[in-house]
Amino acid sequence: MPRLDRIHNAVKNALIKDGWSITDDPYVIQYRRTILYADLGAERPIAAERDGRKLVVEVKSFIGASKIQDLKEALGQYDIYLYLLEETAPGRKLYIAVSQAAYNTFFKQDVIQLILNKHQLPTIVVDLETEEITQWIN
Repeated sequence: MPRLDRIHNAVKNALIKDGWSITDDPYVIQYRRTILYADLGAERPIAAERDGRKLVVEVKSFIGASKIQDLKEALGQYDIYLYLLEETAPGRKLYIAVSQAAYNTFFKQDVIQLILNKHQLPTIVVDLETEEITQWIN
């Protein structure tokens, strides 16, 4: 199994605070003989605000030597997971979770905004200190 991202627990706690139940840690994506591991699976009860939605969340820190390389890897991983989830769990929405700090510095750059807008990357932004979700970007 892959090792946990540095901000994994803060993202998990933020989802719980926001009313989500963590169903899988990690979330196993199995397609035929291939098994991959996304970081988290989460559900929200039907009576709750998001109408019983189910999520798969991939947590990313963007702390590598090259944040552009981190983004390239995250986008590739997102695409692979998305394609497999469309086949295996079409009711689940895939998100990338990032820290508020990464979002405020790296994600707000013009070139990154262009890439993210073209890619339409669903993102959860988490304040690591308060362990709260500050933004859902669909």
